[in-house]
Amino acid sequence: MGLCRGTRAPGGSALLLLLALGCVWMPTGARRPPRPPPCPPSCSCTRDTAFCVDSKAIPRNLPPEVISLTMVNAAFSEIREAAFAHIPSLQFLLLNSNKLALIGDGWLETTNTTVPAVFCSSPGQRQGQRIRDLALADFECITTDFVVHQVLPFQAVSAEPFTYASDLYLALAQPGASSCTVLKWDYVERKLRDFDRIPAHSAVHCKPIVAHEQLYVVVAQLFGGSYIYRWDTTVDKFIKIQDIDSQKTRKPNDIEAFQIEGDWYFVIADSSKAGSTSLYRLSQNGFYSHQALHAWHRDTDVEYVENEGKPRLIISSSSQAPVIYQWNRAQKQFAPQGEVGDVLDVQMVKHFKAKRDHFLCLSRYIGDSKVVRWEGQRFVELQTLPSRGSMVMQPFAVGQRQYLALGSDFSFTHVYLWEEEKQKFAKFQELSVQAPRAFRYVPAADVQLLLAPSFKANTLVYRHVVVDLSL
Repeated sequence: MGLCRGTRAPGGSALLLLLALGCVWMPTGARRPPRPPPCPPSCSCTRDTAFCVDSKAIPRNLPPEVISLTMVNAAFSEIREAAFAHIPSLQFLLLNSNKLALIGDGWLETTNTTVPAVFCSSPGQRQGQRIRDLALADFECITTDFVVHQVLPFQAVSAEPFTYASDLYLALAQPGASSCTVLKWDYVERKLRDFDRIPAHSAVHCKPIVAHEQLYVVVAQLFGGSYIYRWDTTVDKFIKIQDIDSQKTRKPNDIEAFQIEGDWYFVIADSSKAGSTSLYRLSQNGFYSHQALHAWHRDTDVEYVENEGKPRLIISSSSQAPVIYQWNRAQKQFAPQGEVGDVLDVQMVKHFKAKRDHFLCLSRYIGDSKVVRWEGQRFVELQTLPSRGSMVMQPFAVGQRQYLALGSDFSFTHVYLWEEEKQKFAKFQELSVQAPRAFRYVPAADVQLLLAPSFKANTLVYRHVVVDLSL
């Protein structure tokens, strides 16, 4: 029987007091209950199972007989080699809702379990392949996406970001609204907001130039002449400072601005039969005509490229193949150098650089658009992309990713992603933009934006987001 000590009451009478807090009743010779198995604070365990939530590492003090381990919402991102060697009886492992970035080699080839074949469903280049046949470098759980960030309730045909006095702005040509609209980036709300408007009855391009701490905007119009405005800090408004020669620039289509040897220039591509693509240079009194480049060829676009320290202009035209001009340092003018292959009807020419190679993207309205690579003395065609109705083909880089946006008047905009090993673009995403006329990448602090001005609908602002598929 069990015994419990008592105390003797005054007067000699024995009074057995059961001390509830200090006395345990147990049969004589009975064994103590078995100790619970070792178990970390974040887990609940039985002799052969363990269920862990919010663990900061692989639990070490688990029962060695555990055959089933479940880990949910783990607070670590790596499972290193031989991480489960201390539980040799483990047969079932369930990892759920974790943020794992690395699983070391060696918890699958050394087990006696049977794992059925598992096949990839995406991305496209891995579809149908067995997972165990893939190399570790083939696993990429991070992807990206373009999502609508802001809708600007107006049509536009060009978009030009610029920084002035440490603030980010955007100039858009709005022929329908008869203005060049200037928007300012709100760093608190992370939105573009109205800032100012420059009258422009038929604007096709509004090109901001920040030179010598002055802000200029070149306003190219189809009718009524083209002008240059300057931001006047004394009255906080844009003031027109000069006209552009209407005899040379009759039907402007594009503007490009750049610096050569410390001097500022801009060039206007003219698409009329009688005008000429012209180069202007900034002096103390404004911009003056510097060189007539390409006359009577219905030029549609001009691109400035600097390769191996040699400034070049590439002018596309609806009447001939794109023409290359190279800067002559002695004469301080551009001289014809050659053509970009035998490609006609090029609406726009844009360039990008991947590692040490230079490429051109040639958008065409009727035929297939093309990607070509510069190989010392000529451009070599790499890829053709279906592009019926294309007016714009814009490459842009976000971090280490090189994209290409190809717009169309008849279908969705296609975003492509550059594959360095294959030296070509692969389809990445479709964007619903009606009749796009430009794409502009705009890094705004911690937000990466893609502007898509539309000729027939609202102008869209997309945001570049990173998506972790491992979550």
